[in-house]
Amino acid sequence: MIKAVVVDDERLVRKGFISLIDWSSFGVVIVGEAGDGNAALSLLLEQETDLLFVDLTMPGMSGFELIRQVRQRFPAIRCVVLTCHHEFNYVQEALRLGAVDYIVKTLLEVENADETIRRLVERVKWEDSTRELLARGEGRVVAADLALIYLPRLQGGSEEELFQLAVTKNNPLIPIQDMWMTPLLSRFTVDEACLEFTRKLGGRWRAALVSGLRDRQLQEVEDVLGKTLRQALFYYSGAEEPARLNFGELKRMAGERHPAGEEILAEGLNLRWTLDHEAWEVFTSRVQQLQPGHEHITAFSQSLLQDWSRLILKAEESEQLEISVAGNLNWYQWKNWLRQFSGCVQRRMLELGLSKEVMFCLIRAVRFMRTHAGDKINQGDVAAEINMSRGYFSQCFARFAGETFGESLRSMRLELAKTLLLETHYPVCEIAGKSGFEDDRYFSRLFREHVGKLPSEYRAEGMER
Repeated sequence: MIKAVVVDDERLVRKGFISLIDWSSFGVVIVGEAGDGNAALSLLLEQETDLLFVDLTMPGMSGFELIRQVRQRFPAIRCVVLTCHHEFNYVQEALRLGAVDYIVKTLLEVENADETIRRLVERVKWEDSTRELLARGEGRVVAADLALIYLPRLQGGSEEELFQLAVTKNNPLIPIQDMWMTPLLSRFTVDEACLEFTRKLGGRWRAALVSGLRDRQLQEVEDVLGKTLRQALFYYSGAEEPARLNFGELKRMAGERHPAGEEILAEGLNLRWTLDHEAWEVFTSRVQQLQPGHEHITAFSQSLLQDWSRLILKAEESEQLEISVAGNLNWYQWKNWLRQFSGCVQRRMLELGLSKEVMFCLIRAVRFMRTHAGDKINQGDVAAEINMSRGYFSQCFARFAGETFGESLRSMRLELAKTLLLETHYPVCEIAGKSGFEDDRYFSRLFREHVGKLPSEYRAEGMER
C-alpha cells in the first residue's frame, strides 16, 4: 500500500479531500494529516510515508518551504501540491522545488478525482519499480534495442512534462546528463510512441529514436549520447520526427573530431558563397559533411552581422537577421538564415550597380584593411592586393562604403585602438603605433574628436565596467 499524508491549514478542506476519494481502491491509505508545516515534519519523523499532499498557502511555514525541507530530509517522499491557484508561474515554482504534480482544489470533483489519483499512483509505482531495477543493477544495461531520447528545446525543461506521455508510465524514464531516455520495453509500438510524443511535446522538446542499444552498458550510452546527440540532431536531414539514429554511428562520431569544420567557417568569412551559386553549394555541403559545432555556426553568424551591418546590411535587415538567430535550432534553419544573408549581399550589389567580381574584390579589400589596420598601408597597397587600379578602386570603394578610403581606414584604426585600450595594458603612446598612427598626440586628439573622450578616459571607464 502507498502511505499518504495530507497537509492543509483548513480542517474542513482536509477532511473533504480525504473523504472525496475511495483511496483503498487505488492501493492508498491515508496514514495521517497535519494543519501546518511544522506539524507535518514532526509526523513524517514518526510515520513512514510515500506521498505527501501539501497546501501551498499556510500560515507560518509555507507549502513551498515544506516541500523544500521534505526534499532535503525525506528524499523518497513524493510531494503533490494542493492549491487554489491555477496561475502557471505559481505552480511552476512548486514543481521546480521538486513537487511531482499538482491538484487545483477548486477544480477537483468526484468525476475527475479518480483519474487524478490514478495518474499519481501510476507514477509512484513506476518510480518505485525503476528504483528497484537500478538498485538490483539491472538498469546498468539497456534491455531494449530501441529507446526514445528526449531533449528540452529550451533551458529548464523538466521531466514532469514527460510524464504526460503514456509510454513513460509503462517503460523506464532514465535521466542521462541533461536529457532523458525511455527504452521501449513493452506495450507501445514505435509508431505509437513517436506519434504521442509529437502531438503532446513536439513544440517544447526534441526527441530521437535511437536503435542498436540492446545490452549496451548504460554508462557507455550516457557518455556517447552526451557527446554526440545534440550534434547529430542539429545536422539531421531526415524527414521523420523524432529523428531516427543508430547508436553505432553515434559512437563512431564520438571518437572523431573535424577541426576542418571550423576551418571551412573561417574560409566562409570571405563571402564568396553569397555571390556565386557554385561556391554556395560547395560551402554548405562542406559544412554538412564536416559538421562544425552549433556554437561555431552561431559565432560565424555573429561575425557576419558585426562585420557587414553597416557596409552591406541595411538597419532593418541587420535587425531582422539578429532576431532570427535565436530561433535557429538546426542546420536546415541556419541554411535558410545564410540564404537570407546572401540575398542581402546580392541586393546591395545590384543597388550599387556592381558586378559580382567587383563586389567580391571590395569585400576582400575591407577584410584586408581590417586585418592590416595597424600596419602602414595605403590605398595603393589595398588596390594592388585585390588587383584593381588605384583610381578605379577609389571610385568603387567610395560607392561601396559611403565614404572615402582614408575615412574608412581611419575608422578601422580607431576601432582597433578601442580594442587594445580595453584588452591590453600597453601605454597609450604604444597603442597609437599599434593602431597605425605615427603621432600619439594626433592619435589622442583624433580619438577625442570621434569617440568623445581621451584614450586614457575611455580605458578608465571600460575598466570600471
